[in-house]
Amino acid sequence: MKKISIVSPCYNEEENLPELHRRVTAVMASFPQYEYEILWEDNKSTDDTRAVIRRICAADKHVKAIFNSANFGHIRSPYNALLTASGDAVVCLCADLQESPELIADFIRAWENGAKIVCGVKPKSKENPLMFLVRRCYYKLIKAFSDTPQIENFTGFGLYDRCVIDALRQFHEPYPYLRGLIAEVGFTRVEIPYEQQARLHGRTHNNLFTLYDLAMIGFVNHTKMPLRLAALAGFVLAALSLLAALVYLVYKLVYWDSFSVGVAPVAIGLFFFASVQLIFIGIIGEYVGAIWTQVKNKPLVIEEERVNFE
Repeated sequence: MKKISIVSPCYNEEENLPELHRRVTAVMASFPQYEYEILWEDNKSTDDTRAVIRRICAADKHVKAIFNSANFGHIRSPYNALLTASGDAVVCLCADLQESPELIADFIRAWENGAKIVCGVKPKSKENPLMFLVRRCYYKLIKAFSDTPQIENFTGFGLYDRCVIDALRQFHEPYPYLRGLIAEVGFTRVEIPYEQQARLHGRTHNNLFTLYDLAMIGFVNHTKMPLRLAALAGFVLAALSLLAALVYLVYKLVYWDSFSVGVAPVAIGLFFFASVQLIFIGIIGEYVGAIWTQVKNKPLVIEEERVNFE
């Protein structure tokens, strides 16, 4: 029998996990031709998530758990769980129930029809409208500039064949941008639209810093365009500065007695060019930081305990 793995990262999801387990189990009951495992990786939760996981693992041996020794972030921990899964197909599903577990059935059917990658894309969402608009703009921006065609409105929710998981292992990414890697590996892909639901319990753990971090990882890992824009902007601004200087010089020579340059243009120009320099130094810093992360080659996570892996 082939095996389906359903992987969910967890952090302070004590209220959502019982409902997630019930719904995933109900979906897999409709596919008796497959074995299945549910793999939860807890990222050092501070509530009773681990106690809830232990109770569910004791009652259902299909459920496995990895307990991390510390909080390794919202990027590394899910990727470690994805690579740990042993199924012939692996489903990546968030534990907050914003992504409907019932879509797993559609993913499996698409996989049975030959798709190696089945992506859940969200053209609509019940999240904050402003945040959803910002996300959509980001997806379009990175799709336009990326060296590899990106998948719009894709967060990683989907099903991946074993050959895709094996391909991901070859990248050796210590800080992986999963949605970009999925677009890069190729293989036959199907996209299934869904409406992202509002969070059922608790509150999101993403903040401005984590969202910015994820956005910059996408750009740094998949496009050199910001660096090229920095160089291009340098040439353009240098040309404009030279042109402005020539105009001022000519105007001063013609109207020597009546034209007063003043300090305002100098001050404005100084602050403008300083701002441009800081922006592009920051962009270069992001790329240097990515190199630094690669060179350090840290493990994705440090695992403290595994449950039901025997």
